[in-house]
Amino acid sequence: MRIPFTKMHGLGNDFVVLDARIDALPPIGPATAAGISDRRTGIGCDQLILLQPSDVADFRMRIFNADGGEVEACGNASRAVALLHGSKASVETAGGTIAMEPMGNGARIDMGTPRFGWDEIPLAYAMDTLAMPVAWENLENPCAINVGNPHAIFFVEDGPSVPLERLGPEIECDALFPERINVNVAQVTGPASIDLRVWERGSGLTRACGTGACATAVAAIRRGVVSGRRIAVTLPGGTLDIEWTEAGRIMMTGPATTSFIGSFEWTDYA
Repeated sequence: MRIPFTKMHGLGNDFVVLDARIDALPPIGPATAAGISDRRTGIGCDQLILLQPSDVADFRMRIFNADGGEVEACGNASRAVALLHGSKASVETAGGTIAMEPMGNGARIDMGTPRFGWDEIPLAYAMDTLAMPVAWENLENPCAINVGNPHAIFFVEDGPSVPLERLGPEIECDALFPERINVNVAQVTGPASIDLRVWERGSGLTRACGTGACATAVAAIRRGVVSGRRIAVTLPGGTLDIEWTEAGRIMMTGPATTSFIGSFEWTDYA
């Protein structure tokens, strides 16, 4: 049974997209998702994206990280899927329903409203999520936000100097975060600009993270370290435009690209 796929990326954050909206696929478990994502023995990607029919939206998007774990949201994948779909759509995700609109070589995504409650992140116990009284070496007092998936944002003076490849997995798996956490290291570079590096839960260091950019922009606005409600967030793979509207919605605009299309034998990964 050969399965068609589309390989896509958003600012270097790459995906294998499987479209099961018309023709159903066999169930995908962690081992299959991890096998397809493996860069040496599989197709290779940061996330495997599965499109399915939905009863509450135009279609459903499921997201599997490279380790095979299923997660709630992915901003970069949302832009890629919008480009693939080719028109406006409402999309069901495990993190809530989002709206997408393709625009030129990318898309504008309504990512919904952020959540700030300690039990909405979630954290293991109650604390202030705007400036958490915790630290890992020189990374301290992060802001925690759930934008469909959970993020901890650390504001630092020198982002490139932070050993995120070492501290990222330690923070991700800390007992404070019962569902693990995405780790963001942000350096404010202007009144409406931020440089960002992300250790992504289940995938590791990534060239771009759309939900991380959204969470970081919201955190910066809440902390008052930027001016206005529209922020340019620059990641290693490029820049995203993030607006936190007066109505409380997060709007993300940025590029996406189709890399190639192909097919694989299902039994190779089942």
